[in-house]
Amino acid sequence: MCGRYALHANPEVVALQFGLEQLPQFKPSYNICPGGEILVVTSKGARQHLWGLIPRWAKDASIGNKLANARGESIAERPAFRDAFRQRRCLVPASGFYEWQTIAGQKHPWYLRPKDAALFGLAGIASSWKGTRSVSLITTAPNVLMEPIHDRMPVIVAPEDYAAWLDPAAQEVGELMRFVTAYPVERMEGWPVSPRVNQPENDEPALLERVAPRQSRLL
Repeated sequence: MCGRYALHANPEVVALQFGLEQLPQFKPSYNICPGGEILVVTSKGARQHLWGLIPRWAKDASIGNKLANARGESIAERPAFRDAFRQRRCLVPASGFYEWQTIAGQKHPWYLRPKDAALFGLAGIASSWKGTRSVSLITTAPNVLMEPIHDRMPVIVAPEDYAAWLDPAAQEVGELMRFVTAYPVERMEGWPVSPRVNQPENDEPALLERVAPRQSRLL
């Protein structure tokens, strides 16, 4: 899964990397949580979306609380995700993401990111429901780096694939599924961070600092 991430890049850098004609409007954050509004890039530009997909057929918005993530293996079949996967794919700009490793019944946070990118795109799918735009992040099986930490990881789209992923004309499932894979392990890095990230109200650069493994287990 992907439960938290960070985005603290300069808006000009975001615009350049994602090919935006206008500077995106967002507040830098080091602890972005589901349920809030996040920056999303589509084929039409960048806008704020609610993190937690609300399908077009939903009776009420509360279903979004359960749909912050979409499993890549079943995304083309699940009713909540399949239409968005074919027609409304998007990218979520990120500086890094968090995952929690369970050791002796306790969860310890890690911060992870590509080695070669201070900014990258997470794969997502978008929806519009009664004027509310929403999004789910796509997850997949972990690579070797992630395996000891968690059994899922978010799908990271390489910059050279941004245009193909966002292309609304691309709707062939077999072709789209080639993007839904784990990022190469040799191009990723991660380290344990303070459990202060567990609290959504904590939002500062210090959350990204590496801590000793024994310190990362202190609550």
